[in-house]
Amino acid sequence: MMTEKHTDDSIDDEPKAMISGDTPTLRLFSLLEVIAQKNTPFSLQNVADETGIPKPTAHRMLQQLESAGILQRIGNGRLYSVESRLMRLAENLLINNTTQGARHAVLSNLVKEVGESCNITALSGGEVLYLDRVETAQPLRFYLHSGSRVPAHCSATGKLFLSQMTPSQRKRLLAVAPLEQFTRGTITKFETLESEIEQVRKLGYAFDREEFLPGLLCIGVLVPSNQGKSNMGLALQAPVIRLDEDRALSFLPALRAAAQAIADINHDAIEPPTS
Repeated sequence: MMTEKHTDDSIDDEPKAMISGDTPTLRLFSLLEVIAQKNTPFSLQNVADETGIPKPTAHRMLQQLESAGILQRIGNGRLYSVESRLMRLAENLLINNTTQGARHAVLSNLVKEVGESCNITALSGGEVLYLDRVETAQPLRFYLHSGSRVPAHCSATGKLFLSQMTPSQRKRLLAVAPLEQFTRGTITKFETLESEIEQVRKLGYAFDREEFLPGLLCIGVLVPSNQGKSNMGLALQAPVIRLDEDRALSFLPALRAAAQAIADINHDAIEPPTS
């Protein structure tokens, strides 16, 4: 039976949770859809309050997901969070879904236009995941393949993903471990990163100024999303001997046009056809 209640206070502007399905499996899947919207660990009581599922039933469902390696208990055992199995499933869907070919074509055309390597990214935990990448034909280049990961705090698109969060959400995500230093340019202080992210939010684009790899400059934009917040980014990377910030900014129109083309592909993939 479908029920609805007010959402957990820890979730910003989340729609009312709905649990439905004709079989136990479908109801578990429906619960996972609710869990996927959470950005903090949650308790059994949270799930019961948010969905209207009786507490014993919610406990049984959470136990099933935990035993399958989809959820894990943390802290004192009273809180749940997503386990790596579910994260891998989400990442594989992003990398291999049916729109990948169309997005790859947009990426390839962008590389031909700008003459530098470009990639499509998503946020996975506190890291940026490379969903797809096309390398430039230039002899000097940095090779980063699909599936590569870069910490969000030293990535152009990572800063853009972080800019969509509230300060408290960013702090929860980044406070787990120190901001690791990879180069002399890496931002390692949370206050400095906050200032950078505020600038990124105003500009709508971000730079990685040799913050992850020495000699590599990157500029990124978000792929627009009808859902509001975007979890897909588009970035251009090149050695600093070939690309400075002024030249990178000259590529912004091409980057934004490609990002919109990818957004249109994503929209067409999820919107049902009209008769």
